[in-house]
Amino acid sequence: MRSLTLVSVLLSATCWADAAVLLFPAVGTPGQVTLSGRVLKHAPSTGSSTFSKNLRRLTSPNWQGAPVELRYAGRSVEVASGHDGNFSVTLSGEKQPFEVGLTTAEAFVKGAQAGIATVDIVAREAEFFVVSDFDDTLAVTNVVSTSKLVKAALMQDETNQPVVDGMAEFYGCLKEDKAARPGFALVSGSPAQYLSRVRSFLNGHGFPVFGIYLRDLGPSTLSNYKQPVIRSLLKELPNQVVLIGDSGEHDPEVYAQMRAEFPDRVKSIYIRNAGRADDPKRFTGMVLFKTAKEAAYDAVTKGLASAQCVARAFPEATAVLK
Repeated sequence: MRSLTLVSVLLSATCWADAAVLLFPAVGTPGQVTLSGRVLKHAPSTGSSTFSKNLRRLTSPNWQGAPVELRYAGRSVEVASGHDGNFSVTLSGEKQPFEVGLTTAEAFVKGAQAGIATVDIVAREAEFFVVSDFDDTLAVTNVVSTSKLVKAALMQDETNQPVVDGMAEFYGCLKEDKAARPGFALVSGSPAQYLSRVRSFLNGHGFPVFGIYLRDLGPSTLSNYKQPVIRSLLKELPNQVVLIGDSGEHDPEVYAQMRAEFPDRVKSIYIRNAGRADDPKRFTGMVLFKTAKEAAYDAVTKGLASAQCVARAFPEATAVLK
């Protein structure tokens, strides 16, 4: 959503509520987890329209120097938010490993609405974890069309933005029937201020629980904003990774770069055809698919999903999978 950078600078909103802490859902291991978030000096109140709600989200002022107390797994850590309102703390589980599974972290600032987020601790034995894009991979955003992109960014929200058909079912089958459940990380160019919108969209459409890593809007993040996050995840998690994105922007190039940097770690790459797919060289060694059903079929052949789950999720697939 690169066009939102200019929108967020030029437009302003005047209807604000109290301060708030945004705490981002995270993926970690028994040995380590990084918790991050942002403190808003004046959080947006509910808008009178979808447009005003999105605009207020984008123009919420950051709170620099806010004293943040993070609580997770019986531990409490204090940190100050930076110039952009962001904060980040890495907690070690070396002496007392974190429990595998879904747990909850909290972030508090005096006088502000607390932040609460899910933390997914992934077992070392998990066969893989999933890194996914959001726009035009899970949600229909139409990034190849500027006018449709702006409409999706400002005139739609978690209640009316279309979902990409079948992707929740595909991801569900990547999660199910595993001895150790894989983790899911959403690494997206959607703005950090859209955390509640993205999280509500995912929950509302039945996707697995994600760690959510969104982009800070600004000129310095117009490119190369996904690679540092994916690198950090690959260094922190020992599991192999399945990368899922779309062809509309730069996912094929980003994922190819990650594969080159971590050649033994990338198990499979899936790219949804969302346009700009004329050059087959962009998708070398990747699965380019039009429908989630096609991706699910392939996942069965690679042992990433069970035939039973895919047959339940896509009944028309039963004959193909026999």
